[in-house]
Amino acid sequence: MTTTEVRELSGRARAMLRAVAAGRAELSGGREPDLYVDGLPCCDQSATHDLLRAGLLRPSAPAGFGQRVRAELTDEGRDALRTA
Repeated sequence: MTTTEVRELSGRARAMLRAVAAGRAELSGGREPDLYVDGLPCCDQSATHDLLRAGLLRPSAPAGFGQRVRAELTDEGRDALRTA
């Protein structure tokens, strides 16, 4: 997926976006950030990476390796969640 190409979201991907929208999610710093929901690592890091690459979510601020910052939806992520 790219920022211009978003395929249909799985139920898990929609749940991940809902957790981000609810302020319950963080992203770790690093080349391939990992998603944490309610302080626990998300079970599908491949989906996290796909959502990041698609431009649907992003870290709220820069994070160093091993640090976590709040995850936030992009405008495209909010649109995808509304239409999902």
